[in-house]
Amino acid sequence: MLTVRYGCATDVGRLRSENQDSMYAGDGLYLVADGMGGQPAGDVASKLAIAELSTLAERQPITAAELEAGVRRANDRLLADGRQDPERYGMGTTLTGLAALAGDRWAVLNVGDSRVYRYADGRLEQLTVDHSAVQQLVDAGLLDPRAALRHPRRNVVTRSLGTEPPPVPDIELRDPAVGERFLVCSDGLTNELSDAEIATLLQESEDPQRAATQLVEQAVLAGGRDNVTVIVVQLDEIG
Repeated sequence: MLTVRYGCATDVGRLRSENQDSMYAGDGLYLVADGMGGQPAGDVASKLAIAELSTLAERQPITAAELEAGVRRANDRLLADGRQDPERYGMGTTLTGLAALAGDRWAVLNVGDSRVYRYADGRLEQLTVDHSAVQQLVDAGLLDPRAALRHPRRNVVTRSLGTEPPPVPDIELRDPAVGERFLVCSDGLTNELSDAEIATLLQESEDPQRAATQLVEQAVLAGGRDNVTVIVVQLDEIG
């Protein structure tokens, strides 16, 4: 039987005046939303998305269909709020995370360019695919992945909440395994730290809260050009 430990941390960073990231951790849901920079009310958009998806925690266990329906409701909520308040019209957010489902399965969810990683056996694996203009270039063989890290369009997201028609989320179902560690994060982490640096910090900290705190601290020290939000989820076995 598996048990779950988790830790989470967030920081506004060095350059931003407000934190437009929001998160939810616990009750089988581990979610991060990153309000869209350059658009109105990014902080409101991320908060609304997390508020809507977090209601699924009250209905555990959930199914993949319920998770997808929750994303649609969150999208509708952003659109409705934007119609009522002109200052919020056009607001959007990414959404990514991990959810425990009925049948002892897990779902990896993604809309946008926030990410979920899996760390196990000393190896870090990105489970989500960025919905971004740069990722499209990489997929088409027109851009080297290393060049993508500094491409001028690296922050252009091609799929987000707050759009019509509603975005189709990527949902991948997984069977859990003892010893797995998952990282859910906004791009404020991955724009500052390499995969190798992230893997090292995850390996060094057995406690998920300490790992989350150190990841955020190191991203801020490395530049902190954006808000940074991290959730580390550890799957253990009850002995």
